[in-house]
Amino acid sequence: MTGQPVLATDRLILRSFDLADAPEVQRLADYEVASCTLDIPYPYPDGVAEAWIATQQTGFEKGAHVIYAVTCPGEQDLVGAAGLVEINRRHGRAELGYWVGRPFWGRGYATEAARAVIEYGFSVLNLHRIYAMHFSRNPASGRVMEKCGMVHEAHLREHVRKWGVFEDVDVWGVLRDEWRQRCTGPAIRECRLVR
Repeated sequence: MTGQPVLATDRLILRSFDLADAPEVQRLADYEVASCTLDIPYPYPDGVAEAWIATQQTGFEKGAHVIYAVTCPGEQDLVGAAGLVEINRRHGRAELGYWVGRPFWGRGYATEAARAVIEYGFSVLNLHRIYAMHFSRNPASGRVMEKCGMVHEAHLREHVRKWGVFEDVDVWGVLRDEWRQRCTGPAIRECRLVR
């Protein structure tokens, strides 16, 4: 595949971000979302979403990451983002990341999007391991990882700094063979190449 494919699940479409998504990214990345993620700033400055989106195609082409806009079909409303970063071909691993805007919390969208991205990582990128981290004070993110068949691997004390405060993180991971054994049913209904 030369272009980033679109992924379709039962309820979501995962597609490449477009610069037109920038205002919605900025709106959805409110204090509650930013406080639970390492790299989302708050308040979200003008121009930052455009700069972030502008890096994605090059990163995909270099094999460094694949980042998806998570949308609802029909309306194409932006729900959030999900993707694989720190893709390491030598070691066959990548880090899963995701966020969902607060108006969409509690609907299972993060789990559905994360499962699609994991399936893409194992089936298309042929990865061996996918891992993810969350702030320990955000157990909801850990529940998403658990629902995705990930295993809790570590609790790292004061491992990262967010807004000047050292934060504990929990690390989860899943191996391709474990994913195949634990996860039933297709995580991706459709995977098509964007032309």
